[in-house]
Amino acid sequence: MGFVKEFKEFAFKGNVLDLAVGVIIGAAFGKIVSSLVEDVITPLILNPALKAAGAENIAKLTWNGVAYGNFLSAVISFLCIAMVLFWIIKLANKVNKKEAPAPAGPTEDQKLLMEIRDLLKTKNI
Repeated sequence: MGFVKEFKEFAFKGNVLDLAVGVIIGAAFGKIVSSLVEDVITPLILNPALKAAGAENIAKLTWNGVAYGNFLSAVISFLCIAMVLFWIIKLANKVNKKEAPAPAGPTEDQKLLMEIRDLLKTKNI
């Protein structure tokens, strides 16, 4: 019976549930970013650029049996996804930007010390 109780405590701890929710949301967010790259950015920006360079089927490029086109395609996809994530994080930071609190005035102790300093300056001590 101790094993079942231990497992129940482990499985239903707040941290485990938070992690599970984070993983699920992360997977859904990953699908959104992948769709944005594959369905929007690639057709609008990447395909015309590849056609202009004469490399429409970049994934099929090979040299002596080495499929370096797949690698190039993966690198380009990574760079596109990284750029999209950068834009999303930059936008989120701009939306969540908190204004810096106004600097607080001097405390009573600081005011007293400034008065003492000023008195000492006037008396040339």
